[in-house]
Amino acid sequence: MQADHTKVMRLLKTARGQMDGIIKMVEEDRYCIDISHQLMATEAILNKANKEILAAHLKHCVSHAHSQEEQEEKIDELVSMLGKILK
Repeated sequence: MQADHTKVMRLLKTARGQMDGIIKMVEEDRYCIDISHQLMATEAILNKANKEILAAHLKHCVSHAHSQEEQEEKIDELVSMLGKILK
């Protein structure tokens, strides 16, 4: 992985901490809207981590492909991934 390892790990660990908090909120039968807000915040952090990883894929894996065919393959992978994200 060519993304900023420190930044991605910080984001993922933050999301993990938020998930632990959300689980506790559910166990304590907290207010649904409060839980939903925390879920959306966690999704935003995970999306930010994914953006970092996909940007690194473009900057490194696609741009350093050894052939036009390999580059097109890497781009197709990215387009497929974006299709899943944007559903």
